[in-house]
Amino acid sequence: MKRSLQDVLKDARAIVPEVSTDEVSARIAEGLGKAVLLDVREKEEFREGHLPEAVSVPRGFLEIQIETAIPDRDTPIVAYCQGGTRSLIAGRALKEMGYTDVVSMAGGYGVWKGAGHPWTQDHQFTPDQLQRYSRHFLLPEVGEEGQAKLLDAKVLLIGAGGLGSPTAYYLAAAGVGTIGIVDDDTVDRSNLQRQILHTEERVGMPKVESAQLTLQGLNPDVKVVPYQERISSENVMSLFADYDIIVDGCDNFPTRYLVNDACVFLNKTNVHGSIFQFEGQTTVFKPHEGPCYRCLFPEPPPPGAAPSCAEAGVLGVLPGLIGCIQAVETVKLILGAGRGLMGRLLHLDTLAMEINTMKLRRDPECPVCGESPTITELIDYEEFCGLH
Repeated sequence: MKRSLQDVLKDARAIVPEVSTDEVSARIAEGLGKAVLLDVREKEEFREGHLPEAVSVPRGFLEIQIETAIPDRDTPIVAYCQGGTRSLIAGRALKEMGYTDVVSMAGGYGVWKGAGHPWTQDHQFTPDQLQRYSRHFLLPEVGEEGQAKLLDAKVLLIGAGGLGSPTAYYLAAAGVGTIGIVDDDTVDRSNLQRQILHTEERVGMPKVESAQLTLQGLNPDVKVVPYQERISSENVMSLFADYDIIVDGCDNFPTRYLVNDACVFLNKTNVHGSIFQFEGQTTVFKPHEGPCYRCLFPEPPPPGAAPSCAEAGVLGVLPGLIGCIQAVETVKLILGAGRGLMGRLLHLDTLAMEINTMKLRRDPECPVCGESPTITELIDYEEFCGLH
């Protein structure tokens, strides 16, 4: 027996109530409670505009994706499309899948917008961006909303060396919109064993310039801001001011303490990493929520007790591993996804290939972030570390 579209819609209306756009508007004004606005249009339509707080599950993927998007089958659902037809059919499919409380908005988004009800428009991705970030869009924890957060984010990297190179590379690939890099050094041939931002023909070039060439060649969406200067007490506060997250990949104690203190004073999250020979560690210091660097190391080691990579050597691939973890933690912070390393220190031993995670606790007696801090402004960090 052949059935027309009208027959299908008639059957759908028999089990899926229709509500007017005014009724939906009133329900939103009263607070939706547990109800979900379900947009069943195609992604291209959704990007052009949609009801505030709506969840996008295109009709063609409804049966595949709805259980992830709305796992509780007793959740009240207000489905809508452009004109009211697809949402009726979608509502019937939802009923058949066991969803108990489904209505369809009559007239759809077209009538909603025409009546002057509020609507919102998400980040407008270019065709190139839709292709570049397509794998991110497939992840529920990222999606288009998360990618827009990444593109709007501002991250400052301390150093364009062993740790800064892989961190910057993957942040740029992920589409972090603004990446600042602070480094006063130039590319040396000995760097090339591990500092993947740089190349043989750039030996002698300032590292921040080399980094900018590499990152903008990788992803033209990214704005790379080079700071060819040494971070110091005189410039750190102004350098940090405009950035959301600070990624510390430095290789000396005065800078580590300086970065830590400035992050605490400015309430900036510090994604910390360090390496030595075959071992590396990383954590996230979030001021006033978890410990800071001084909670772990109130005092620096004596001069010469902790040699640098130039003195002790380092396995070339090690900073790649630690730097990638720093990049992952940074992306998670931007997205607000997953469990981060705040309050935990991840230690990697590549010779034994063992990964250990240690719990960290905030020190209430910490001189910087404790209950009664004794350090409330920047100090002479070279003198503090006994270097002069």
